[in-house]
Amino acid sequence: MRRTAWYSPDRSMKAYLLVVCLGVFAVMALSNAIVPVLPAFATGAAWEGAIYAAYFLGAFFSTLPGGILSDRYGRTPIIQAGLGLTVIGGALLFCTTGPLTVIVLRLAEGLGAGFFIAAGMSYINSQPDHTRMSGYYLAMLNFGLVLGLAASGWLAVRFMQPALGIGVFTALSLAALVASLVFRETTPPPSRPDGGHRKPAVSHSGKEFQEVAALVISHGRLWYSAIILVGITGVVASLYPAFSGEPADVLGFWIAGMSVTTIITVLVISRFPVPALPAIRWSAVFMIGGVLLAYISPLGFIVLGILAGIVMVAQMTALAGEQDCQGRVMGLFSTSSYLGMTILPFIAGIVAAGAGYPDAFLVTAALGGTVALSICGWHSHCPQPAQ
Repeated sequence: MRRTAWYSPDRSMKAYLLVVCLGVFAVMALSNAIVPVLPAFATGAAWEGAIYAAYFLGAFFSTLPGGILSDRYGRTPIIQAGLGLTVIGGALLFCTTGPLTVIVLRLAEGLGAGFFIAAGMSYINSQPDHTRMSGYYLAMLNFGLVLGLAASGWLAVRFMQPALGIGVFTALSLAALVASLVFRETTPPPSRPDGGHRKPAVSHSGKEFQEVAALVISHGRLWYSAIILVGITGVVASLYPAFSGEPADVLGFWIAGMSVTTIITVLVISRFPVPALPAIRWSAVFMIGGVLLAYISPLGFIVLGILAGIVMVAQMTALAGEQDCQGRVMGLFSTSSYLGMTILPFIAGIVAAGAGYPDAFLVTAALGGTVALSICGWHSHCPQPAQ
């Protein structure tokens, strides 16, 4: 039987791509399944914010280690470990309601998601047709976020069981885990430039630490913009269930609308040249209005979704010049985003519990303003679009 060319994916590669896409869909859906039903797991905005943020804290801690471990030991065991943690956390979450226990289980889910996302993206980007595969992967990731919200809210209202959506997507994560045990990642044919073998990793921890520290300093304002502007979307999503008092199915569709508009915006804006710094600055300004609009109308979700899409494309453009260290740069970018989704909802929940929801929304809007001010006058080495 004639060996297929390097650019002709075989059945095994297609099968493993399906495993990875199913896994990211299930993991993301499970991560959002609790959002429309947060009041059933906690009483008060502070507890709800902590439960919401715990997931992102776990992902924040595991994303960079997951990438390092996948380079050292291979992607398959890290993908399986991530799915395993997700299944265990989801199964236990389905059976409990105590807020402290829920926070711990959400943290475990986040750790699993961080491992899976790091190793899954590593697999996708290692393939010859990685651009097309990345489209499939990101589409399934965002579709999981949307369906997790919408389906969980609908199931909770339809069957009067708040945790039913969590159970459904935990079962789907288990299916992905089983599939990952059946289908294995295939070794590329030796026609690849490196002969199909990964070069052994050489440890230069001291040098790597210095390089990461230099990146943290040189792009500090951009990391801050990622923390705040991404975190703002998490604040609104975490505050709305108790603030609005709407049923879970309505909440699910409102919050899912933010993700849908982000998907559409990213697909559209990525086709056009984006002047990175002005786009971040003006998006931060308009996010002030988006947060205030969300306080009086769910249309704020649409505005914030559009602005979040613009910000993500602009931030990626701003970091594209660091070609010699894209892995570390993207790791820091993801870590900053997860950090924002961790600390901002928690802070906003405390403010809402102590001073009320109006003050929580005002503080969040003000944080958006600090990004606009910090970006002003920044002349980084960010690449600008070709004219």
